[in-house]
Amino acid sequence: MPELPEVEAVVRSLKAGGLEGSRLKSAKVLRATVTRPQTIEEVELKSVRTKVLTVERRAKNILLHLSNGRSIRIHLRMTGDMAITALAAPEPATTRVVWILDGRKKLLFLDGRALGSVHVYSTAELNKKLEKLGPEPLGRAFTVRRFVDSARRSRLAAKLFLMDQTKVAGLGNIYAAEALFRARISPTAAMCSLTDVQLQELRSAIRSVLRRAVQSVDKAYRLPGGFRHHQDDFTRLVYGRRGKPCAVCGSEIERISQGGRSTYFCSYCQR
Repeated sequence: MPELPEVEAVVRSLKAGGLEGSRLKSAKVLRATVTRPQTIEEVELKSVRTKVLTVERRAKNILLHLSNGRSIRIHLRMTGDMAITALAAPEPATTRVVWILDGRKKLLFLDGRALGSVHVYSTAELNKKLEKLGPEPLGRAFTVRRFVDSARRSRLAAKLFLMDQTKVAGLGNIYAAEALFRARISPTAAMCSLTDVQLQELRSAIRSVLRRAVQSVDKAYRLPGGFRHHQDDFTRLVYGRRGKPCAVCGSEIERISQGGRSTYFCSYCQR
């Protein structure tokens, strides 16, 4: 499942492929569900005859800002991906949206399970959609003071706090668990109960884990098969390792359910 590092890798690949500055000449939506509640016609008409000014990631969203005052917002969900190919290249069966670019190229939105989404908004509409997102964990706004102040006001369990997109934008299940392990904090501990030192260590762990993951995914995404190579390069110390020995103390890694998601942790190291 694409999380922040995977989405970042897609954004970087689109930039490297020259999408910024390219003209979107025409569009064709091949699966109506990816644009709902917007119509196919709305997405097709509002995203063409314009130029892509910038490509950026906000949380787990891919944003293509256009010269017509609109932006395309793409969410990859479980199996989404994007690619720039030659105009004559065959389109995979998982292709859901196609934009024809200048320079005899095309931009594809691919999604095997068709759970992802593609929408077009004006700048004002997009800002309203994203206004509740918290700070980017790798950005300048994710300061120690802001993180500590937010934690002090929350009784949420640590893992649920980190998964709350209004608290930290884009942090997903895998990297939340890994950051908590590296900071030696229990996923069930109330955020308001943690000391300033623990919170500083957790913030540092979040940034460290994400930086390493972004480097790993970016490298893997350039290889045939893409993201699956990432798991060979990024070491997961707890996530998905239930019953296996902890790399630090040797105790068995445990799994519990929090907010409908699996949480992996070491009960000895994380107290």
